[in-house]
This record gives sequence, C-alpha cells and structure tokens, in this order.
Amino acid sequence: MKKKSTSQSAFFNLRVLIAAVFCITGIAVALFAMGAFSSAFAQAKGARNNQAAPGTQTPDVVRMVGPVRLDQDLRKLPYLAPKEEFEERRLMRHPFPLAGSDAPAGSGASGLAYVQKLLKNVWRPAPTMPGPLLTFEGIGDTCGCQPSDSEGDVGPNHYIEAINLTFKIFDKSGNTLSGPTTYNSFFSGLTGTPCTSANDGDPYVLYDVAADRWLISDFAFPSFPGASFWQCIAVSQTNNPVSGGWFLYAVQVDPANPTYLGDYPKFALWNSGGSPAQNAYFLTMNLFSNNTTFNGVRAYALDRASMLAGGPAHAIGFTLSATDVGASYSFVAATAARAGDPPPAGRNEMVLAIDSPSTGGVTLTQVHARSFHVDFATPANSVFGLGPTHQPNAEITVNGFVDAFTNTTSDLVPQQGTSTKLDTLGDKIMTPVVYQNHGGTESLWADQTVMENYPNGPTAVRWYQFDVTGGNFPATALQQQSWDNTIDGLWRWMPSIAVDQSGNTVIGYSTSNTTIFPSIRYAGRLAADPPSNLAQGEAIMFAGVSRFNGNRWGDYTRTEVDPSDGMSFWHINQYAQNGDWHTRIGKFNFQGVGGSPTPTPTPTATPIATATPTATATATATATATPTATATATPTATPTPAATPAAPRALKATNVTASSFTTNWRSVTGATGYRLDVATDSSFVNYVPGYQDLDVGNTTSHNVTGLQARTIYYYRVRAYNGNGTSPNSNVVQVRTPRH
Repeated sequence: MKKKSTSQSAFFNLRVLIAAVFCITGIAVALFAMGAFSSAFAQAKGARNNQAAPGTQTPDVVRMVGPVRLDQDLRKLPYLAPKEEFEERRLMRHPFPLAGSDAPAGSGASGLAYVQKLLKNVWRPAPTMPGPLLTFEGIGDTCGCQPSDSEGDVGPNHYIEAINLTFKIFDKSGNTLSGPTTYNSFFSGLTGTPCTSANDGDPYVLYDVAADRWLISDFAFPSFPGASFWQCIAVSQTNNPVSGGWFLYAVQVDPANPTYLGDYPKFALWNSGGSPAQNAYFLTMNLFSNNTTFNGVRAYALDRASMLAGGPAHAIGFTLSATDVGASYSFVAATAARAGDPPPAGRNEMVLAIDSPSTGGVTLTQVHARSFHVDFATPANSVFGLGPTHQPNAEITVNGFVDAFTNTTSDLVPQQGTSTKLDTLGDKIMTPVVYQNHGGTESLWADQTVMENYPNGPTAVRWYQFDVTGGNFPATALQQQSWDNTIDGLWRWMPSIAVDQSGNTVIGYSTSNTTIFPSIRYAGRLAADPPSNLAQGEAIMFAGVSRFNGNRWGDYTRTEVDPSDGMSFWHINQYAQNGDWHTRIGKFNFQGVGGSPTPTPTPTATPIATATPTATATATATATATPTATATATPTATPTPAATPAAPRALKATNVTASSFTTNWRSVTGATGYRLDVATDSSFVNYVPGYQDLDVGNTTSHNVTGLQARTIYYYRVRAYNGNGTSPNSNVVQVRTPRH
C-alpha cells in the first residue's frame, strides 16, 4: 500500500477529529434524551422494596461447632504445615476454558474509539490524588500456589494480612508482630472438622469496629469433589490479636447438601439493633459440587453477640438454587458503621449481586438488591429476599456495562514482556460493599470490573453509590462511573472501594498493559467533587517490578478506612517479582502530607450473650495463676510538666439547620482549650469568616452560625495547653439543608 504523505495524513486526521467532535456531541445529546425517558421507566422497575413477611420462608438453623478457646500467644503456636496446594481452577457461574484464542493482544482501540482516546488525552486533568504515606511488604508466595487471595484489614494498632494458607499480623509501621501463621496451626483445636488439617484458603479478615475485636476465617475441605466442606471462623477475645486469645468456630457449608463446596466466601458486619436485633456476621458463598457444576448461593447470618461472648452460636442459612439466582452469583453483603453513623434501629442487612451471563459481550443494566432480616430468637421469622425462591427485593437500573470476559476466557489483561494474560475476575460485585449513614442519608457503595470496547478492552473500574435512605433500594444509582482515566490505555481491574467519615471515596485496584508490569494504583474523589467522577485522579501505590508467570491474579483486593482517624485508607494488593507473586500494603489519605492522627478509639460496647463458653473440641490447658506480689511503697515523684496535648477526635455535627450546626469533639487529656477551623473546602483555604483558629475555650462543642443553606462545610479542631498546640483533628463534613 502506498504510504500517505505527512500533510495528507495531518489533514485527514483533522477532518476525522472535527467529525468526531460533532459525532460525539450528537451521541451525547441522544443518550441524554434517552436517559430522561429511561429514568421514569426505571422508577417503576425498581419499586419492589417490600420485604417478605416473617414466617413465610424456611431457613436452616445450623449449630456451629465451638466455641473452642485458643488462649495461647500466636507466636508460641506449634507449627502445622499447610495443606498441600494445587493449581486451583477458578469456579465460575458458567465454566470457560482457562485461556482462549480470542483473548485480546492489547487495548485494540481503533476508529471512533481511537479519536475519543486522543480527545480525552488532551482534556485529561492533572491528578491531585496524594501519593502513599507508606507502603510495606506483605506475605510472599509461601504456598507455591496461585492466586494469592490478598486480603487484610486495619485496626487501631494492627494490620492483619491473610493470603491463601497463612496470615500475618503487623503493627501500623509495617513491623511483623506474629506469623506467618498457618490456618492449620490456628484452627487445630476444631477437632472433628477439616479445620484441623485441611484448610484451603479463600481467607477473610474483618476488624469489628464497634466491638474492638477481630475476625479471621478461611474454608477447609479434604478434597474436591468431596463430601465435607466447612468454614473455619475465629473471633478475638480482646483487641490484641497476637496474645489476647481467640474463640474458634466452624460451620458446615450446607448440611442438607454436604457435597457443596462454599467457594469465594465473603463476610460482612451488620448491627442495627432493634427488636429482634439485627446483629450478625453475614457470610455469603457460591456453591459448587464439581469444577463445572454451579449449584447456587448460600447466605448465612452468624450470631455475632454470642460469638463475641465466646458462647454457643447458631447460624441461620438460606440456600438459593442455580435457578433461583438466574445468571447471577457471588452475592456481597454490606458492612455498616465502618465510618459514619450506625444504621437506624432495626434496619435490615442489604446484599448486592450482578449477572454473569453464559456468553461474553452481553450489555447488562441491573444490580440485584436483596434484604436479609434475621431473628435469632425465632429463626423461622428470618427472611432473605422475596418469596420462596428469594428473588431480589429490587432491581437497580445502572448504566450499561459488559462483564470482563469473552466467550472462552477471562484471562484478558496484557502485561509487559510476555503474551501471558491475567484473570480479570470481571463477573461479580467486589468486596466490600460499604454502607454509610451520613447525617441520616444512607448509602451503599460498590464496585466491579467492566470491559470497554468489547472484546478488545481495556477493562475499567465501575463504581456506584446507591441512596438507600429509609431502607429502600433506589430505582437508579445516585452516582456511577466507569473509571478508565479517560481511556489512557491502561487496564484497570480487581477494585476495592472505601469511604471515609466525610464521604470522601477511594478505590484501590490493579493496573497493567503491554508497556508496564502489573502495578498497584488508587483513585479518589472528595465528597464535594462533581458527582460520578473520581475527580482527584490517580496515584501509584506501588509500581510493578516484573511480569507474572501465571494467569490467576489476586482474586481480590481490599481497601478499608483506618478506625483510628476515620480518614486514612489502607489497601492491600498483589504485584510480581521474578515472575512470582508478592503482596504490598499501603496507607494514604487526602491530606497528602505527614501521618494521620492516630488516637486509640473508644469502641462502643456491643451487647453480648452471658453464656459460659463450652468447649466442643480439644481443651486448652489452664494457665497456673501467678501470685500477686506485695506492693512496695514508691516515693512520690516530682511532677513532670504536661506535654503538648494529642490531637482531638472530631465527631459528627449535631443540631444541623439551614444556617447553623454544632461542632463536637472528644476531650484530650491535658488540654486547657481548643481552637476551631470551619471552611467551605476540605483543604481549609476558604475559611468561614470568624472561624479560622477560633479559640472556643475548654469545651467539647461549639455552635457555628451565619451559614448558607444547602452548602457543604468542613471543620477541624486542635487542642492546646501551656506547652503548645496539637496537630489538627480529623476533618468532618457537614451539609446544611434547604430552608
């Protein structure tokens, strides 16, 4: 073919560019018009928010094995080798080959998509997302297996990471406190179950903020296919996961169907109180009887109050058949009160899912939403979804998306230096689903991986905010976006979303393409940013080191808010080094400079059962009591001058009106007064007149007046005494209502 001259090519590209602008404008106008009509239609479709009546369904009531006390310091546990691992085949709603000939070789943008890419690259704003405050190395490939199942959570003083066969406990500077500990060592007391020696991974770690406790879990089974499948669960006795002891439990996946493996188990915490108390650890998992036969979904509510007390516990479960769930699987329940207010009294748990069709390239427009009402006193009154087949309480209409797989494979993501592609896991809502109650406005936040320009890619991160105020699922999303950084050629996948106490949002995820190694990045938005946009852009948490010599990538990641300050985010993900997988843990926030304040929180006590724990397996030896020493009088010490006070903890505003609100914070030991800032931006550049460094005296609240209606404000406080002034507190966002 004859090569075009430079001038001809430039003229042609200019014409294409101009034509594309008109074309895009026309399409946008058409889509807007369609949206105006579809919105009204969606309201009717999403209106099924009613809950099935108590007593109309038949739940299973399963007695959990345990509790078994583990009173030993984890650093002194006898080592029990993990179960021998094997190359695990990913279990999917509809089975596909592990790799396919139609997997794309690259981003493959062409024609109009190419022109759009050029335009968006020109218009892309400079990112303002701050870089990480710290990152540190997690557990490496100790199992000789893939995927890593990189998983973890953060507490006031610890970070716990869990991978396929071991877990490790760090302090918040990245220093190892214990581990790696094998699950076989950890759960060895659960005799009579596979938890003693056949733990197989798919772990989950959860810091229970309200109780100031920890939960660690994985699944166990001797063989697959087989007839003995269990979930092994540990709840810490104290807030010290290293030496404070644990209560161990186990629950069979589905006693009525013992050949069902509970794959991809995911936990959530919900405690809204009420009568009956909606207080449970919720567990959802996919059911498979062999590598290619999907049998449905299992949903459990575990008696959290009794488990925290170390008492006998029951689980209330429902099995939804493959027919019941249609094309969906991988249900994810919401976790409440991580940052923000708890749910209103008696609010039911909420569970989300999307479809995974039998063929690739299907445009989907719905998120399935179900309510789970639990009653541990009268289990027969528990209900999940609608009717005997547990259909969704509502169908939420969202912008069209395509699951990230083709007719033959989900190994789609290219990487530098190899033709080996990575698994997207792009057919499910990812964990966690975040519930937040912000001043009475209730929201669910969720994300997934989607495919753009099917089948060429790249993949993008789709995220949502759903307004569920009043416990009602909406007809449409309040916010939604497919985040591709304006089509910059990178593949983004394996996301995990988190929302801080002010409503600021961060999503951590993996990135790769043919020009970079698989890396860890995150993007975010402030609550005041324009809707449906990660307007703060993207930052790199950890750049890739090498290509990965395999397909199974991570299986999941995790982003969580630090309970110490309510505004710092922690993310765990996978990268590759010398062709093998490693894990990396990072911390970041929107402040961007220095460390975040980390006062130890005062957790709200959770009502717990008073039952005395009864061991059902191997008893732990009782320690010999140490005699109490006779006290020796100590001379009175010379008083030491008080130090500069610590940063206070700002609390939610109260008495919010159209023109005023009351700021609140916790008192700080040694403080003789406090200084208050109020601004209209979270960076505190635009102060409200009269509220910059305002000395409010030695109090823990102050009424702010003279404000505008329907406006977002931010406040922070500092404590002071004769020795100096503390760092800033966390930032609290307040929205004034209309008159």
